[in-house]
Amino acid sequence: MRRAGDGAGTGWGWRVIDVLLVDDDPLVRAGLVLMLGGADDIRVVAEAADGAQVAGLVEAYRPAVVLMDIRMPGVDGLAATAQVRARPGAPEVLVLTTFHTDAHVLGALRAGAAGFLLKDTAPGDIVAAIRTVAAGDPVLSPAVTRRLIAQVAGSAAGEDTVVGARARLALLGEREREVALAVGGGASNAQIARALHMALPTVKTHVSRILSRLGLNNRVQIALLVHDARLSAADSADSDGG
Repeated sequence: MRRAGDGAGTGWGWRVIDVLLVDDDPLVRAGLVLMLGGADDIRVVAEAADGAQVAGLVEAYRPAVVLMDIRMPGVDGLAATAQVRARPGAPEVLVLTTFHTDAHVLGALRAGAAGFLLKDTAPGDIVAAIRTVAAGDPVLSPAVTRRLIAQVAGSAAGEDTVVGARARLALLGEREREVALAVGGGASNAQIARALHMALPTVKTHVSRILSRLGLNNRVQIALLVHDARLSAADSADSDGG
């Protein structure tokens, strides 16, 4: 993953994480700029009020992280996230949402967003989340992953979706499939290692291979694919494809 600039134009490094803010509310953007200005290792390099501006700003400034609002006039954050994540060397995307009322957050995660932040999240937690996704890790705890899956459980996937999801999971080896189903249940790598009697580095390797083989961006997308397939960890003993 591409790292943030070092602030002196001397190449890539860890010293500064460049951030693009995308929100149609200028007061929200101003507050975020002020708040993030207190972190020595984070720099806001550009702002956008519409998703239509995002692609050009990403090309011009090459941020490590895009802090993306969902509800915007013109091109919304969902479409902008999909556009950004389709780029080679794409920045990570953190979604800004109210969560409880914004069903589009699920679509953003499917599009490859690294996680989400509530707009009333504490400043220190926003800073920590930016650092986390810049390091390549999603900002979604296992508990949050389970909550997201539960949120869509009431709207069962259509049969075509189920068949397609199971066909993709059938591309995995037996152990990879077991790991994928465990991720779908919201288990952390450590929990998977204990449950499947694997070393932690082995679990991480399996997760990386699953992402690569299925063309996914992060473990949240694995969980959503498992949900679409209507499978759970209890199905891990079944044959591939269900």
